[in-house]
Order: sequence, then structure tokens, then C-alpha cells
Amino acid sequence: MKENVFDVLIYLFENYMDEEVEPTADPDAIRTELLEAGFPQLEVNKAFDWLESLADQQPIKAVSQPAFRIYASQELAKLDTECRGLLLFLEQTGILSPASRELVVDRVMALNEETISLENLKWIVLMVLFSQPNEEIAFARMENLVYEALPSYLH
Repeated sequence: MKENVFDVLIYLFENYMDEEVEPTADPDAIRTELLEAGFPQLEVNKAFDWLESLADQQPIKAVSQPAFRIYASQELAKLDTECRGLLLFLEQTGILSPASRELVVDRVMALNEETISLENLKWIVLMVLFSQPNEEIAFARMENLVYEALPSYLH
């Protein structure tokens, strides 16, 4: 079983971050459950660190002016054209604001992965929106994109 941080994050999101689940679960019990499920200790620790860092982020503030994003070379290496196109699409459709896009890029760069797949990027966006107050509508719209296929006109 070759699990990575992202697999742990998705497992945690689907099992513990859902609104219907009691949010007071014991972190030690969750870690034990993850280890018993076969996730490597190092990956579990990295996932918890990533989530703690996300929780430490300040709430995103709305920007009144549209913003154009120029990606740094490290960001270009991690986010291929398809991923950057998704971020642009999400911003143009109002799911992401320029500020929330920046938070997504920050969380992408915090992962120790050479590249991020389109599928994983959708999950990161979903987790970021879930963590932010007053983003329920954007979260619901993004949730539809994660659990359903993206429109074919994106290609």
C-alpha cells in the first residue's frame, strides 16, 4: 500500500470533516484509526500538519477588483496548464475569489508533491472552501464539481 499525504487528507475529509459528523473527535484516536487502516505514520503526521496550517490561515477577505495571477516558476512546476485552467475557471465562475485562489495555491505549495493532479487540486479547493467562514455556497458548488465530472467545455 503506497499511500501519500493526499490519500490521508481525502480520508480525513470524507470521514471527519463532513457537517453530519461530530467535530469533537479525538485527534489521537483518529491517528490510531489511520495507522490501523494502513496509512504510514509519516504521511499521517504530514496530513495533520497540513490541516493545522490550513486552520491557522486567516479568513479570506473579498477583493473588489478582479485580479490577474502570474505564477512563480515553482508554482508552474507543480500546477500544470490544466490545473491553472481549473483555477481560472473557478475564479471566473465565482467559486473562488482572488483571495481564496491564493489560499489554494499556498496549500498546494505546502504539499511535498512534485506535481498536483487535477483531481487532487479539486480536493484541495474543496478543503480550503470548507475551512473558510461564509463560503457555504462556493463549497456546495465545488462539491458538485468534485463528485461529478467537470463540464466538457473546459477542454
